[in-house]
Amino acid sequence: MKRILLIEDEPQIARFVQLELNHEGYEVTVANDGRDGLEVFKAHPFDLVLLDIMLPSLNGIEVLRRIRQLSNVPIIMLTARDSVMDKVSGLDNGADDYITKPFAIEELLARLRNLLRKQVSQTSVLSYKSLVLDLNQHECTVNNNQVDLTKKEFDLLHMLLKHKNQVLSRELLIEKIWGYEFDGTTNSIDVYVRYLRAKIEEPFDEKFIHTVRGVGYIIKDE
Repeated sequence: MKRILLIEDEPQIARFVQLELNHEGYEVTVANDGRDGLEVFKAHPFDLVLLDIMLPSLNGIEVLRRIRQLSNVPIIMLTARDSVMDKVSGLDNGADDYITKPFAIEELLARLRNLLRKQVSQTSVLSYKSLVLDLNQHECTVNNNQVDLTKKEFDLLHMLLKHKNQVLSRELLIEKIWGYEFDGTTNSIDVYVRYLRAKIEEPFDEKFIHTVRGVGYIIKDE
């Protein structure tokens, strides 16, 4: 299930969009001002962000700038202004698309699907430092040396690379990799992180995965 962050301060619009996206099978988190939205984004991984320009606390363009310092997640700007300068400012600061209020929900859904399709096609290869993960070939290399990973090890590394610069909790990793019906403990994540480090870090004297004590793990830009 794709996770969408909606940062929108108008309750009626936020609720309407949330319900429509839920109906289409998306998991939606809503934040009602810019600062809260930014903190939610930092705390959880998302596949796409819907971001209003006119927000209290921190305006949408500033939220956009700060998200772009952390992630290349697709972002659609929502604006009540039919202003060329607003659109240009959003695109110049890293937005992938924009839509002007009032909008038809069908158009928003089409734009959202389009960006998610592009995201999938553009992320068949993920890399960080000397680490490369080829999703199509299901291959991992470090310093051009192939590393054999089990499916769970590969999936765990994929999640961490896909959401680089975001801390992923053990609970979330269990949910995404093992599924809701997993009846073990979150310590399983610690075990698999040790397996990964033994394969991709120790033999190459590299450091990719960082522990955030009491929370989970992150791959981050130094």
